[in-house]
Amino acid sequence: MTTVTESLARPLRPALLAAARSPRLEQLVSRAKPTAALARRFVGGNDRVAVLPVLREILASGRYVTVDYLGEDTTDPAAARATVDEYLLMIADLATLASADTTPGSARPVEVSVKLTALGLTVDPDLARRGLREICEAAALADVWVTVDAEDATTAEITRTIVSEFYPEFPTLGLVVQAYLRDSGAVCRERSGRRIRLCKGAYREAADVAYQDVEAVNASYLGSLRELMAGTGYPMVASHDPLIIEAADGYDRPADRWEHQMLFGIRDDEQRRLIDSGSAVRVYVPYGTEWYGYFMRRLAERPANLMFFLRALTERRSR
Repeated sequence: MTTVTESLARPLRPALLAAARSPRLEQLVSRAKPTAALARRFVGGNDRVAVLPVLREILASGRYVTVDYLGEDTTDPAAARATVDEYLLMIADLATLASADTTPGSARPVEVSVKLTALGLTVDPDLARRGLREICEAAALADVWVTVDAEDATTAEITRTIVSEFYPEFPTLGLVVQAYLRDSGAVCRERSGRRIRLCKGAYREAADVAYQDVEAVNASYLGSLRELMAGTGYPMVASHDPLIIEAADGYDRPADRWEHQMLFGIRDDEQRRLIDSGSAVRVYVPYGTEWYGYFMRRLAERPANLMFFLRALTERRSR
């Protein structure tokens, strides 16, 4: 059922997603102290030093973590190189946080999430391949998982191709599939033996590429989830939606063969409830100073986030 909050927020979603791609708005919003302070609700820290205590606290609660160094659409090879170097340092840090008693085939409590455009995909796909290889090699030695994030639909095909190329050497490499894309069910069926994170999707896409209606996206998600749960892989159910959570919990699948995933700063009580019920939960923790695009997509995808943001701005103005 659509709530009043959702009805109010839904028309703003296209504008927020467009704003996420606007350099001019990024400058205005990023410089506003109230917005930067609010963004910290969803971002683990500005650097590794700041985010490591956050990761320790999450792991101590029995949850897993996946860490994203914020940044995307990199056009400078030097910046792409710096991103790879940052991931290598983070992987070394994660290796010291992870439990040493994991066995082959079991879920790794620590993981990094990587966007290929942050590794220079739009400059040169081979540059992104080289960067991803370095990250995967370091992660394999450190017993850390790697998942390749989904971005807008223009990168979907090349991202899937590169991940497929890496499967023979790195069979646990994860891939994100966005349920709002019209081919998501077929992709999940094809890759149901792999480690797949299924999310709804958080970019502005054309109607011929992606479902625009909430109910259609939900139906696509549930159909894609069914394909993954029927397979031999490791489904990662990335959603805060009670409908999706209930559906995932309804499958007769061992708790160590799939997991819930939620974003840092969102529904923390629900995360802990799921842990207490015996489910595996991984928290997506972004960090870094390039938080603007991520923050705007969080506002667009969940009405509660938008209402929280607008209320904070209103309170600020009234002071």
